[in-house]
Amino acid sequence: MPVYNHQNIEKKWQKYWRRKNIFKAEDESSKPKFYCLDMFPYPSSYGLHVGHLRGYTISDIIAKKRLMEGYNVLHPMGWDAFGLPAENFALKTGVHPAITTQKAIKNIKKQLISSGLGYDWSREICSCSKDYYQWTQWMFLELYKAGLAYRKKAEVNFCPSCKTVLANEQVIDGKCERCQNIVSKKQLEQWFFKITDYAERLIDDLDKIDWPDRIKIMQRNWIGKSEGTEIIFQIPNSEFQIPVFTTRVDTLFGCTYIVIAPESSIIKQLKPKISNYKEVLDYTEKAKTKSETERLAEDKEKTGVEIKGIKAINPINNEEVPIFVADYVLTEYGTGAIMAVPAHDERDFLFAKKYNLSVKEVIQPVNSQTEFPEKAFEDDGVLINSGVFTGLSSFEAREKITQYLSEKKLGKKAVYYKLRDWLISRQRYWGAPIPMIFCPKCGWQAVAENDLPVLLPKIKDFKPGGEGESPLVKSKKFLQTKCPKCGGLAKRETDTMDTFVCSSWYYLAYAFWHKRKNQKGSILKEHKNLIKFWLPVDLYVGGAEHACLHLLYARFFVKALKDLGYIDFDEAFSKLFNQGTIYHEGAKMSKSRGNVVSPDEIFKKYGADTLRVYELFIGPADQACQWQDKGIIGSYRFLQKVWQLLDRFETQSKKMKTIETSLPIKKLLHKTIKQVTEDIESFKFNTAISSLMVLTNEMEKAEQLAVSDYELLIKLVAPFAPHLSEEIWQRLGHKASIFFENWPKYDKELVKEEKFIFIIQINGKIRDKVEIEKGISREKVEEIVFSREKTQKWIKDKEIKKIIFVPDKLINLVI
Repeated sequence: MPVYNHQNIEKKWQKYWRRKNIFKAEDESSKPKFYCLDMFPYPSSYGLHVGHLRGYTISDIIAKKRLMEGYNVLHPMGWDAFGLPAENFALKTGVHPAITTQKAIKNIKKQLISSGLGYDWSREICSCSKDYYQWTQWMFLELYKAGLAYRKKAEVNFCPSCKTVLANEQVIDGKCERCQNIVSKKQLEQWFFKITDYAERLIDDLDKIDWPDRIKIMQRNWIGKSEGTEIIFQIPNSEFQIPVFTTRVDTLFGCTYIVIAPESSIIKQLKPKISNYKEVLDYTEKAKTKSETERLAEDKEKTGVEIKGIKAINPINNEEVPIFVADYVLTEYGTGAIMAVPAHDERDFLFAKKYNLSVKEVIQPVNSQTEFPEKAFEDDGVLINSGVFTGLSSFEAREKITQYLSEKKLGKKAVYYKLRDWLISRQRYWGAPIPMIFCPKCGWQAVAENDLPVLLPKIKDFKPGGEGESPLVKSKKFLQTKCPKCGGLAKRETDTMDTFVCSSWYYLAYAFWHKRKNQKGSILKEHKNLIKFWLPVDLYVGGAEHACLHLLYARFFVKALKDLGYIDFDEAFSKLFNQGTIYHEGAKMSKSRGNVVSPDEIFKKYGADTLRVYELFIGPADQACQWQDKGIIGSYRFLQKVWQLLDRFETQSKKMKTIETSLPIKKLLHKTIKQVTEDIESFKFNTAISSLMVLTNEMEKAEQLAVSDYELLIKLVAPFAPHLSEEIWQRLGHKASIFFENWPKYDKELVKEEKFIFIIQINGKIRDKVEIEKGISREKVEEIVFSREKTQKWIKDKEIKKIIFVPDKLINLVI
């Protein structure tokens, strides 16, 4: 039989799928729905590399299996087309981003189609199209009317390279997440979304969704909920006071100084009382030039300056304590001030030693008589040297001291979050214009809904402006407008929106995008039935790098839209899967490192099906793996074997096609059906492919093989290698697509495992026996052996030097 000609056959089936709408979702169907979604890509000018395709292949395999299981599957695709990547490439090439973006979309779409991905292209969206960002602007206005969008002057992160402000989530280790340059701080008027209003729900509702634990932990840590006590430290002979938040109010008797952030307004307010004001001012100005990462670095020596001339009163014992300004305290966290307890906080301890400050021990371990500590004791314990609270446990003391302070109106229970409001203003061109107008008479006014979209003007000079100025100020036609309220001369907002605003609602758009009209009003109300039918997303596949960016922002949007009455669910993505990164030549695959492998090269040489199989065979789907150029040959040979089996049924007579498969192969087939079915559900694609390889090898050697059993093999292979499977299915005489066939079911009788007596030896002597199933893995055997009472009796308190394992026979523990 001739070698499988992937180049001709893959194009054939890609055209067939599009022409027949094989993967088009049905809005009105009695079938159960399954909404499978990829994080939509930004259209990079360089196109996709094989690392990008791994996640798309994962979702496609699940979607195709669901289709064969009888589900009504929605698997859409679109383009996250606004933002810095597209704009920076346009600046580099001198070609307008509207042109470069569309060119990139065309190229990537071709690559996705060539990969055999079963998308419903009738719902394709593009975030930079006016009919899409009209609704991004509408979303902004809805949040604005609800008090969830606001403008204020604030200290913001500013990237001097990208020449725009960044949200806190876009600053990684003090650097811009896009260009890796050091981020500075600026005071600018900007637009924010009030995501902090949803902090508690964003934490609590993580329990409702099936997401990887690490993503949930990352979000919880980023939101950073702290429950504790807010304490008032009065300044003597002054109306001023310093509120301090602490989770360890039980250590209050050990507070020997207060530290405030360099940005604290109290410094200027108390200037006449501060005897070393110039020294303090010099320190604060220097501190403000440091990045947040520098200020919080654990390995750097902490610096500070005592504010002389003023003290603070510890409300629990009325003792005066000095006040320091130090750069390791930030205004963004808590109240911007901390109480320092050197005996019970290592950072405070080192600071106190450096500046020769008092260290008071007020907590000691339970049942311990410790002497003066050489380092801070930071755990809970029993209170000492704490007045009437001495002898209480830390837990009891936190309650009672808080109650005491509350009665004195010097403290109260409090909850603080590290999460800050989402800064959405960007001083860049390529984004959705913020639909607001400033009138000298009326102030800020929202653009009327009927005037949406506020179109992004096509300007030639779209280079970033100066320090905090958008390129849109260069367009007088765009800038100058009339006030919606008084009709007088006014100016448009020239900042554009963070591209993450566009991706915070796109999953809703797929539900109705093919049905939309050029309408005004609420597109969510117009299509509420479709949104209710399809949402929430059943499976969301994408990278873990967006844990505290897109994934957090999208959750906020859903909750806000539910509160506004537009949707009836409060989590967008029921299940999330993060694919592992592909490495090549020792580094993460990327264009900048020059180590990318283009899928186009693989398509041409081996075919898309080979690439799909290899992408998921090289390792567990949720873990990083190494691309090996030679490794793909094994996947290619596997598919060739599947193809060559077809020769039996194309050349044999009709009588020969009635032949029965031998029982051992039959059993292996049904065990493989069971394993592949379960492995796909648990995202163990590499072991599913491995079992298909074993089955194919055995079928190849088998003297007898029924066509019906070969067809079962092809059905199992279909989600992984769709082009090959469709071609074989047609050659076997079937008219309709294989994806309209039912997913194989295994015979329970044929998958029953044979059991035998397994020997357990200790130092070569039989010490135990156990009945187990044949073919059981070494890991499972060891788990069984070490859980047995007899085994534990012989190895208790002994070191196991070696384990000798003989499959389906014995295990020998050498001690």
